[in-house]
Amino acid sequence: MRLGSYLFTSESVSEGHPDKVCDRVSDSIVDLYLSHDPQSRIAVETLATTNRIVLAGEVRGPAEVTPEVIEEVARQAVRDIGYEQDGFHWQNLKVQNYIHEQSVDIAQGVDAAGNKDEGAGDQGIMFGYACKETEGFMPAPIYLSHNILRSLADVRHSGEEPGLGPDAKSQITLEYIDGQPVRATSIVVSTQHAEGVSPEEIREIVRRHVIKEIPEGWMCPEEEFYVNPTGRFVIGGPDGDAGVTGRKIIVDTYGGAAPHGGGAFSGKDPTKVDRSAAYAARYLAKNVVGAGLAERCTIQVSYAIGVSKPLSLFVNTHGTGLVDEQKLPGILMDIMDLSPRGIREHLSLNKPIYARTAAYGHFGRRPEDDGGFSWERLNLVDGLKSAFNL
Repeated sequence: MRLGSYLFTSESVSEGHPDKVCDRVSDSIVDLYLSHDPQSRIAVETLATTNRIVLAGEVRGPAEVTPEVIEEVARQAVRDIGYEQDGFHWQNLKVQNYIHEQSVDIAQGVDAAGNKDEGAGDQGIMFGYACKETEGFMPAPIYLSHNILRSLADVRHSGEEPGLGPDAKSQITLEYIDGQPVRATSIVVSTQHAEGVSPEEIREIVRRHVIKEIPEGWMCPEEEFYVNPTGRFVIGGPDGDAGVTGRKIIVDTYGGAAPHGGGAFSGKDPTKVDRSAAYAARYLAKNVVGAGLAERCTIQVSYAIGVSKPLSLFVNTHGTGLVDEQKLPGILMDIMDLSPRGIREHLSLNKPIYARTAAYGHFGRRPEDDGGFSWERLNLVDGLKSAFNL
C-alpha cells in the first residue's frame, strides 16, 4: 500500500541558528565529561542571547572538569561555529554557569546495584523511522533541507563565500505522487550575510547550492524560490533571537514525516533513553528497511524511570512489509538488548561523539571510524534476513 499524491514540507536550521548554538554548547559539554570519564552523567541545558550564555543542569563526573574548563569549552563551541560579531563573540560573551551535582534520588534509580541492572534515566516513548526515499534512508524533504545548509556552511567555513553568516534556515516542499517524491514545488532559504552583500548576490550563492544538492530536474519554479524573503538578514544568531537547547527536535529527527516522542537529545549522556533509545529505534528501523523487509518502518519503544527493560516495542511497516510484521518485535528484541546498558554497549555510545550531532540532523549521516553515528550502521541486515529465511 502506498500513500497518495500530496505536498509535504520539512525545514532545517544551521549550526549558527540560536537554538542550534545551544545544542552545540550542551553537546560539547557532554563530550567534555565523557572524554574524561565514559561513565559520567550529564544533563545540561544552554540559553544564549546577546553576548551571553547561561548553563544549567545536573552532572556527575570527574573533578578535573571544573567550571573554568566548561566555560572554555562553551567559548570554543561558539568559535567553531563562527561567531565573531559585535552582539555575539566567542571571546567577549559572558558565561554564567549554574550546573550542579546530579540528584541522589535520580542516581539511585538509574545506577546498577547488586542484582539490579542499570535503569532508564526517565520514563518516555521514543520513535525511530527509516524509508527508501534517499540514500540515507531518510524522508527526502528533511534530508535535502539539511544538505542545502551543510553545503552553504562548508563554503562559509572554507572562506570561499566570506559574505555568508552562521545563522541560516532552509525549507523545502516536495510533491509526492503515489507516495514517492518527484519534485520541489517551493524552496525557502534564509541566510545571515555581511553588511553590503546585495540580495541578488545572496540569491545566486544560494541557488548554486540548492541546485547542487537536489536531484536533477527537481528545482521549483522561479517564483516559488524564496531567498531571504524579508530582504535583509545581517543581525542573526543569539544577538537577533534567543536560543535554548532542545527546541529543534523535529529538525533533529525526521522533519515531521514520522512521530517524535517529545524528548530532546542534546545535552544528555547516553544513559538518558530520550537520546540512546531514539538512536536504537532508528538503528533497528534502518536495518529493517536495509534488509529489504519493508520500504518504510516506524518503531516505538517505551521505558519507565529506573526500570531496565523496555515496557513495549511497536513496529509498523505501513503496509510495505514483505514479512510477518507481528514477528518483528520479538526478532528485534532477540537481535538487540534494548535495556539502557544494552543499547549503550551495542552502539558504543559512551564516547565523546555528540557535538557533531548538534546540527544537520542526528539521522541520515554516515557512520564514522571513531564510533560517531554508530546507529546509522547496517550491520544487522544479515541477521534479520536469516531470521526470516531470506
